[in-house]
Amino acid sequence: MAHNNKPESANEAQDHSQPLDDGGFFSLSDVIMAGRRQLTRSEQLLAADTRRNARNLFASAKLLALVVIVSLAMGVAAWAFLASLNIATDYREHHVWIYVLLPVVGVATAWVYKNHGLAAKRGNNLVIDSALGTRLIHMRMAVLTFVCSTLTHLTGGSAGREGAAVQIGGTIASNISSLAHLKKHDHHDLMLAGISSAFGAVFGSPLAGAFFGMEMCFIGKIDYTAGIYCLVASFTGYFTSLALGTEYEANVIASVPAMTPTTVVIVVISAIIFGLTARLFAWSVRTVKSLYGRFITNYIARALVGALVVLAAYAMLDAWKYAGLATWLSGAGFAGNTTLADAAIKLVVTALTLGAGFQGGEVTPLFGIGAALGGWIGCLVGIDPSFLAALGMLGVFCAGLNVPITTCMMAIDLFHGTAAGFFVIVAFISYLTGGHRGVYPAQRIISPKRRSLIVDEGGTVADAIERHNDLSRRKYSPCSHNRGQFDLSATAPSRHTPGVAPCT
Repeated sequence: MAHNNKPESANEAQDHSQPLDDGGFFSLSDVIMAGRRQLTRSEQLLAADTRRNARNLFASAKLLALVVIVSLAMGVAAWAFLASLNIATDYREHHVWIYVLLPVVGVATAWVYKNHGLAAKRGNNLVIDSALGTRLIHMRMAVLTFVCSTLTHLTGGSAGREGAAVQIGGTIASNISSLAHLKKHDHHDLMLAGISSAFGAVFGSPLAGAFFGMEMCFIGKIDYTAGIYCLVASFTGYFTSLALGTEYEANVIASVPAMTPTTVVIVVISAIIFGLTARLFAWSVRTVKSLYGRFITNYIARALVGALVVLAAYAMLDAWKYAGLATWLSGAGFAGNTTLADAAIKLVVTALTLGAGFQGGEVTPLFGIGAALGGWIGCLVGIDPSFLAALGMLGVFCAGLNVPITTCMMAIDLFHGTAAGFFVIVAFISYLTGGHRGVYPAQRIISPKRRSLIVDEGGTVADAIERHNDLSRRKYSPCSHNRGQFDLSATAPSRHTPGVAPCT
């Protein structure tokens, strides 16, 4: 069969057109031009992405540098603060006459904060509000809380150290943020980093410190956007304080029981008790403050009476050894040498001290209360007291501050993950038991702990407490048509309506 060697015509030879879906044709040159245009757009997008990533990287590097500066400063401040507390504690234990100055310190603290403290009297709640907003915290807050907290411990007030540390870290971060003219989101991240560095440096718990900064401001949320900054800050603050010679207390779990159904039940019941204890602690502090504010209008008289009540409690209960940090209480709990009275006395004197307006934190007392309570339960049920003392420390701390993930990280820091399963159980059971309560009224409720508490979503702990109190007053107040009976018409508010239906 012969081949057709007839050459193509000139038009046919140049025709490389391709059919289009719509029946038209496009040439090879069109394809080339379209490809060039697409390539140009891709190059433009790549260039834009590169510029944006460079800007983001520069901004992140700038913020990270500021985080390191804040953390280094906080590490030094933590070392100085802890050293001052050690000196104050040692002096008080060898010079008991110093207790007579507790009223003087109480009155002086009240006067200074009233006349020169600006908003510093709000303490950690001010730090939370600043972290979630842009409000500048005046440097005097750091100075005042450092000095007044040290004087509180020197003269025998029962308080902790975390409160002062977080306020110092928050103040440093806030002022550096202002000097650097940071935008709101960068200010937020730097504030959380300042909180993390304070916690990690003061408690020698860098993992817990990292998550504490991400978790402290909220209930039901962890702010992972600040994660790397909080992690760097906590470890930097911790290593700085450690390098300067800070020594941290350590307790050891002697033995961990097998995870049997019986042990799990005991741990769950204990976790509920720990959560209720933390709730009682927070309620006690609020109640003491409320009673003083209601019945004593003059702030000087209120501070004086509050200090005298603390001294009277020490004398009546023979509770002088519970003054200050009382870190011995944790060790005694791990050794099984505590009773229920030890936990109760520490709770009472701490509530009286903080409720009277003295400066100090809540975490160390919560540790002591939890360890004493857990050690006593351990002896009661026949389980190694050090095991339940550790769970008590973690559970009361978790419920009091609403920080379950921080609690799990603290278990790793303090006990190297021993009994990890039990730690998780205690953290979340105590967290749920505590409800929307805690020692920080300014915490935002992002995700309610239970569906029955959905009405609290979007508010603060203070809002939830006030709503509950208002509901209780309405529910139990006598109505004109049903005097002496419960007001059944007083129903819980809806999710979007914070008010409560009035008695009709």
